[in-house]
Amino acid sequence: MNPTMPFEFATATRIVFGPGRLREIGSFAKEFGRRAMVVTGRDLRRAQPLVELLRKDGIGASLFPIAGEPLVEDVRRGVALAKKEQCDFIIGFGGGSAVDAAKAIAALLTNEGELSDYLEVIGRGQPLTNPPAGFIAIPTTAGTGSEVTRNAVLASPEHRVKVSLRSPRMLPRIALVDPELTLELPPALTASTGLDALTQLIEPYVCSRANPMTDALCREGMVRAARSLRAAYENGRNAAAREDMALASLFGGMALANAGLGAVHGFAAPIGGMFPAPHGAVCAALLPHVMEMNLSALRSRQSEGEALPRYRALARWLTGAEAATADEGVEWVRKLVSDLKTPPLRTYGIGRTHTDDVVEKATQASSMKANPIVLTREELAAVLEQAM
Repeated sequence: MNPTMPFEFATATRIVFGPGRLREIGSFAKEFGRRAMVVTGRDLRRAQPLVELLRKDGIGASLFPIAGEPLVEDVRRGVALAKKEQCDFIIGFGGGSAVDAAKAIAALLTNEGELSDYLEVIGRGQPLTNPPAGFIAIPTTAGTGSEVTRNAVLASPEHRVKVSLRSPRMLPRIALVDPELTLELPPALTASTGLDALTQLIEPYVCSRANPMTDALCREGMVRAARSLRAAYENGRNAAAREDMALASLFGGMALANAGLGAVHGFAAPIGGMFPAPHGAVCAALLPHVMEMNLSALRSRQSEGEALPRYRALARWLTGAEAATADEGVEWVRKLVSDLKTPPLRTYGIGRTHTDDVVEKATQASSMKANPIVLTREELAAVLEQAM
């Protein structure tokens, strides 16, 4: 047994989980001030119950919709509106896009300068000097785990790339996870977000920075996702399955924030910046191919390390079979991705003419650095083209 490497673990200051917990939002929000900016998705009607709950406790709200995955310009507009409306704190209510945008707005509300001062890759990457405004994250999907991560992923159309605003200070003060908010998700969104959650449990478990705490979260999350993702897809009103998936997403967020990810997300970052492709669907299309390539590379170049036994372990948890092999784990994932009708990457206009450009950008992505083995450009190209 190898000695445990030193590690740290950080997450939201407070996690509130359970069906119906949204009804308590007023009492949680009171400590942050008297007026909230609620950052939500394009359909403002979905946030109306939240607004009414806040009002019952004497808290005003300004709504700020995000039409799709958040853009750099969305954050600038959100900060300006929050200042104009004299909002004391920020609530992110929606999928990962709304929560990430809210996280970035809260950070920029209290830190001087331009957003570009703090962005990675296309900006100066300076650290935040002040704590963000009070921030409450309320996810309405079960996928990204953004309610417990320390970064906001933003798209810059000008640069055709997605980049992060990242700081330990950006962890939400409260993450309120109410599985009832996911009961109305349509099957396609249940599939793409759920497969993103599964990816964010598999990648931190096999990555080069795994630690005992993230291992425990990944194992529990994988077991729950394996037994419930298909059930939630087939019957969105299955409360037990929705609760399992909300926990799987939460655990995946905590795991990735404290361990890392891998080649699936290494590809997803540049693809999301270059093409109109939903993040969860991209991850789902890539996942079985990345798993298969990692296994092949590990067997040929790194057969004595810890990663191969980890692939065997996750195969047991996913399939429920004690004797399952790593390859059977890959096939289980491949069948799930197929059964949940995941579209191939070519659906979003990605073709072989884009391979070299996407691979080049993927090799520079921060998520790629934690992949359990360094994949060659030829291996990366093969993965990408198999997912097309």
